[in-house]
Amino acid sequence: MDNREFMNEMIERARAAQKIIEGYDQKRIDELCMIIGKTVYDNAEVLARMAIDETEMGVYEDKVKKNMGKSRIIWNDMKGEKSTGIIGRDEEEGLVFVAKPIGVIGCITPVTNPIVTPMCNAMFAVKGANAAVICPHPKAKACSFETVRLIRENLAAAGAPADLVQCIEEPTLELSNLTMQMCDESICTGGAAMVKAAYSSGRPALGVGPGNVQCLIDRDVDLEEVIPMMMEGRCFDNGIICTGEQAAIVPEEKLEEAVRIYEENGAYYIDGGEEADAVRAAMFPGGKMNPSLAGKPAADVAERAGIDLPEGIRMLLVRPENYGPADDLSKEKMAPVQTIYTYSTWEEAIAIAAANFETGGAGHTVAVHSNSEEHIEAAAQALPASRFTINQVSSTNSGGSFFNGLAPTTTLACGSWGCNSLSENVSWRHLFNISRIAYKKAAAVQPPDDEIWSL
Repeated sequence: MDNREFMNEMIERARAAQKIIEGYDQKRIDELCMIIGKTVYDNAEVLARMAIDETEMGVYEDKVKKNMGKSRIIWNDMKGEKSTGIIGRDEEEGLVFVAKPIGVIGCITPVTNPIVTPMCNAMFAVKGANAAVICPHPKAKACSFETVRLIRENLAAAGAPADLVQCIEEPTLELSNLTMQMCDESICTGGAAMVKAAYSSGRPALGVGPGNVQCLIDRDVDLEEVIPMMMEGRCFDNGIICTGEQAAIVPEEKLEEAVRIYEENGAYYIDGGEEADAVRAAMFPGGKMNPSLAGKPAADVAERAGIDLPEGIRMLLVRPENYGPADDLSKEKMAPVQTIYTYSTWEEAIAIAAANFETGGAGHTVAVHSNSEEHIEAAAQALPASRFTINQVSSTNSGGSFFNGLAPTTTLACGSWGCNSLSENVSWRHLFNISRIAYKKAAAVQPPDDEIWSL
């Protein structure tokens, strides 16, 4: 059987399963979504261990937290919300909104989130009464396949068709492309080339852009509170999270205090010079992120750079001589390495962040630590980012949390800046069609022209 025949067979099974659940009521649909999330929640430890062993990326304890946290919040966000049949009415405008399935959702999932992204995509798909076909990253195929195997087992035990969620056991680039071309819509959470392929597939697609989270720290915040948050976000899962804090932009007169607090919390400070050059060369040979250091601890980065670290170091903090396109350290660093810059005015802080976005990550996320609404909104109006996370750990909150209103997800779209069709967190709300019944508005009148053509 060639790859196209293989995909045809898988998608036909998905279509058959989807037709069955298309007739389910909202309560039954929600039950299936809960089963998918609870499967990962209940198996958080074993799946985290599988992911670590297979991908050799990240931190086991953080992956357990991620498996439990994402399953919990995604289910909580969709629980009881309407996604099938009549989902809303606008009496004033005479509109009735009817949700209808898309069909089969193809899901391209990354090596960095090999458990929660298949889970998340499957929950989103099923919430809209769709089926999901998961095509995992080849370097995470075993743990992703096991995740889906457990989900299928639990769906079948609940009397639902197991083929509602399927996973390609031996993924290849050709199978990824066929998934995107043959399914009714795809969610692509991966590298830029894969997202571009999704948008070129001839089918609707939801994609993401790369991260490079810039963190603006205002003069009116307590660094003793903020810096541990910055480090927590940068070190989480050894820095492979796209929402992780990449750059700290601090007031120039507070640099010494900031460095002291960083060091007290386990950072190794590098103030330019030969050590900064060595870290840059280790992380960005030829100007591109070194894949062998992705998701590795700070000690591995230091060893590759020829730096002897003291005991207890969690993160490298580097102050480069330049920012923006002039320095590769301005790019996304998929390891516990953070850069630090200083500013004299808030406008300069914004300019540093904007320049760093020129190296990658435009459209993704900015973290602002400030008590000034004026400064927060000035940054939000000036910088090309889809989400601004305020006074929170970006790494674990920008993808939605119980403590903000962002939609819980593992797929963060980046708008036109990141070559994406959306500029928000991709959620279950994007995975069904909506028909609109338009009743005639009985009392409506056409206004006179002088009223229409006025400001």
